[in-house]
Amino acid sequence: MAPSRNARRCVFIRLLQMFCGRSPRCSSRRQHPTMSADNKMSGKRPQRSVDDQAKAENEELDHAIALSLAEDDKRSNGFKDHGGDGDEDLAKAIQESLNMSSSCHPDNTIQFLPRGDRVCGGCNRQIGNGYYMSCKGIYWHAHCFCCHGCGQPIQGTQFYLSGRAPYHTSCYKETHHPKCDVCHEFIPTCRAGLIEYKLHPYWKQKYCPSHEHDNTLRCCSCERMESSKVRYVSLEDGRSLCLECLDTAILDTDDCQHLYHSIRDFYEGMNMKIDQQIPMLLVERQALNEAIEGEKEGNHRIPETRGLCLSEEQTVSNIIKRPRIYRNQILGATKQPQKLIRICQVTAILALYGLPRLLTGAILAHELMHAWLRLKGYRDLSPEVEEGICQVLSHMWLESEVMLAGARSPPALDFASSSSSSSSSSSWKKTRGKSDTEKELGKFFLHQIANDVSSAYGEGFRAANKAVNKHGLRKTLEHIRLTGTLPI
Repeated sequence: MAPSRNARRCVFIRLLQMFCGRSPRCSSRRQHPTMSADNKMSGKRPQRSVDDQAKAENEELDHAIALSLAEDDKRSNGFKDHGGDGDEDLAKAIQESLNMSSSCHPDNTIQFLPRGDRVCGGCNRQIGNGYYMSCKGIYWHAHCFCCHGCGQPIQGTQFYLSGRAPYHTSCYKETHHPKCDVCHEFIPTCRAGLIEYKLHPYWKQKYCPSHEHDNTLRCCSCERMESSKVRYVSLEDGRSLCLECLDTAILDTDDCQHLYHSIRDFYEGMNMKIDQQIPMLLVERQALNEAIEGEKEGNHRIPETRGLCLSEEQTVSNIIKRPRIYRNQILGATKQPQKLIRICQVTAILALYGLPRLLTGAILAHELMHAWLRLKGYRDLSPEVEEGICQVLSHMWLESEVMLAGARSPPALDFASSSSSSSSSSSWKKTRGKSDTEKELGKFFLHQIANDVSSAYGEGFRAANKAVNKHGLRKTLEHIRLTGTLPI
């Protein structure tokens, strides 16, 4: 006797169970939308144990059989079957189920891990029952999946993952995308999609490349570019000065006299006393350039000359009264022409006005070394040797002003007598009164000297400094006097 319709249906359902098995890949549980491997997300419900899963599947199977039997009973009571041959439809359903099972891949985004292996990346607690989020092997409770920047829940399908921290796209840009230190806007990307910006080698100031060509002001002392939030001060000769450099700027000749004499004392403490009374004048850029044109001796091949050791008779306009500051401009400097008469190999020392104290001092220390060499009979030196040794003395004076008291001994080296080192020591102790801002400026000026790329001032300094460190200042100067070259 042919088996009843219900019996056949039960047999087919049992066959379906045998073919499909209890593989998780054939599970009928709802799978939430997933994101791909790169910064993508999948939502899952934690899996139950094997016994619980089998029990649940058997219950579902029995429930399906019961529904099938009930359906047949309804049909026998007058309901029509519009599906054609039920066995044929059931066979098709089995085939579709088998095809669906074969389309699953081992790298399916649904993962079945032991319960203890899932730890929330937000609260660092184990993930129990309930839905959870997963991305690149990191798991979160649904309520812990929040932006690391603003702390608000992340909704939608797009987000950034930095390490183990998820971000909204806007929060990630705000936190990680660099901003220009000049215009304070996000630095734009180039055509290749890369972020390109300029970076100052010392101050680490980031800015858009376009600011180098859009007339953005740059401090003539520290080289930092003007920010849109802080205005620079303009000098009458066209230069600009930041507020940090303006704080200690020397603006007239009288203000500079004390600094000038302290540097002469520094030379005396090095046993390099300059007996001649050499005038020192603070001048504008135009007056300095005019003096350079009338000068026959010396090397003046740098783009911006800030000082000059004058050896010719000239009339120079120097600043004798401090100008006033009005609406981000320095105005009203009182100038007076002064006739310089040559009474020795050096007529005067000129320095550019409006620079901070430490930079002005470094310029004067450099030019006084030129004066010392000429007064001591050093002639026909190459630019690399003369400018190099002058930069060494400038660097030494800056170190004595910037380095903390007690960090190292006063820079008297082997050229100072024991009786003359007291003035150098007293100058060294003055570092206690300098602000952190001024000390940082001094370190920048030291960095400028050490990393100058020019042949005479950069390569010359590094070669002369190496010789002084190896042989000492006295032996180095003696070798230069005898041979015109640096000792090896």
